[in-house]
Amino acid sequence: MLRFKRIKVGRRYIQAYCINLLAKNLVLLIGSRGYIMCGYLNLKVAEKCKDVAIKITGVSSIQEALKAKVHSSTSVAQRLGMVKGKPIKEILKEVV
Repeated sequence: MLRFKRIKVGRRYIQAYCINLLAKNLVLLIGSRGYIMCGYLNLKVAEKCKDVAIKITGVSSIQEALKAKVHSSTSVAQRLGMVKGKPIKEILKEVV
């Protein structure tokens, strides 16, 4: 099953998805400048693509993702201040 939400951040919106897979859920938040994804994110590939990408872990819903903190991020995201331990609520203001 696929769940989708548009979440208002300031004057803009992000797209939030939660996809039920076999054992776990894939959670993805997409802004106009980058994205935040659960542990399914392959940071090596995101790095190769030069994406502004943030990985979060231990989440299985959109609500949990919004309360999470950065686990790891690409070098492009790190240069923008999106570093380990930063709350996702703060990151969202930067990726929309």
